[in-house]
Amino acid sequence: MRPPSYKAIVDEYATAIRSGALPAGTRLPTHRTLARERRIALATATRVYAELAAAGLVVGEQGRGTFVRLRSGYDGLEPSRALPVPRVADLSFNQPLSPGQGDQLRQALRALASSGDAEALLRQHPPGGHRHDRAAVATHLLDRGIDTAPENVLLTSGAQQALDCVLRTLTRPGDVLAVDALGYPGIKLLAAAHGLDLAPVPVTTDGPDLDALDRLCRTRPVRAVYTQPTVHNPLGWVLAPAQRERLVRLAADHGFTLIEDGTYAFLEAAPPPPLHALAPERTCYLAGLSKSVAPGLRFGFAVLPDHLLRAATTSLRAAAWGAPGLITALATGWLTDGTVARLEQERRTDAAARQSIARTALTGLTTTAHPTSYILWLTLEPHQRPDHAAAALAAEGILISTADAFATTPHHPNALRLALATPPLPTLPTVLTHLRTTLEAIAP
Repeated sequence: MRPPSYKAIVDEYATAIRSGALPAGTRLPTHRTLARERRIALATATRVYAELAAAGLVVGEQGRGTFVRLRSGYDGLEPSRALPVPRVADLSFNQPLSPGQGDQLRQALRALASSGDAEALLRQHPPGGHRHDRAAVATHLLDRGIDTAPENVLLTSGAQQALDCVLRTLTRPGDVLAVDALGYPGIKLLAAAHGLDLAPVPVTTDGPDLDALDRLCRTRPVRAVYTQPTVHNPLGWVLAPAQRERLVRLAADHGFTLIEDGTYAFLEAAPPPPLHALAPERTCYLAGLSKSVAPGLRFGFAVLPDHLLRAATTSLRAAAWGAPGLITALATGWLTDGTVARLEQERRTDAAARQSIARTALTGLTTTAHPTSYILWLTLEPHQRPDHAAAALAAEGILISTADAFATTPHHPNALRLALATPPLPTLPTVLTHLRTTLEAIAP
């Protein structure tokens, strides 16, 4: 069977890019120009650029066009972490830890070792966890505004597995999943793995464009909406109560399920009621302890409506059963004795200090952030393309994330996401000043 004719155009561009005949930064013809020059349909021209983008060869930028990508390997969804120089700072991934957490772990492990039935930690737990462990999470969630029975809580190996479990339960290949046009990168990976059709919803300064979501649902069969209403990653917004109420109404009107990701919600000291509290019968809530306690503590949970529990439990059994017994014992112990609540308060205080440092170091630049979040969105100048910025910063020993990792649209904002939690606090001002100097040195 002959390949589609557009494949020849894809191969031609790919060869030219890889050989250097089309150097990084080259602006390619517009979709319409390409269609006219090659005598192909506009949709086919769009497909050409989509395949080149999927191969990591080009990047589309909103309002600017399609450019040959600098293939340094330090941008995109899964950037290289092997820097060409000694590492100065990792601003690509949040790994928050508090002083003394190593000693805290030793004490907890000693307590577990001397407890009554240590062998119980080595036995296989039921899918989703034992009832008493699920009850510890349900009690913890009361402070989040979620009142649920332990039976509706499923324990998982981190929030990502919780999200995977929810998607396995709710969706089938080809289903439409509405997501923010800018959002958590992990949803893109899972959507691709499950064969889902991502439908981007435009974003505003304070949340998703709910009018656009309404229009989308009137034209396409949206199965579920994935959302981060409290401390959004990467834009930091907290949806107002009126926005939450309207989102719940849209779910009822159009019959879709809400997937509420509360991973960063603990950073907002006084949040509005979660979506789950407004519509528990059509909301799946998920979160974990990797950001509030420790990134290596892969402990998460999903709260599901009654009608989804059986299928979700089967999904967990088929995948990985849930959280291991030892991790569960550590996590629920810290939930019960107040350690998690104390660490969450420490994280809010620490994040506020880091945001204050960032505002000072980056004064005059265009930034967006929640005041007690570990995330900062930095909009670049038109000539400071994200792939070039990532390569320049990598050469200085600084890792960052580029906007295309968070974009679910073909065109990506000209921006970087900075994760502020990992560098030691005393070094953060110097790191951000170094970052600013490096960006300002990028020639127009």
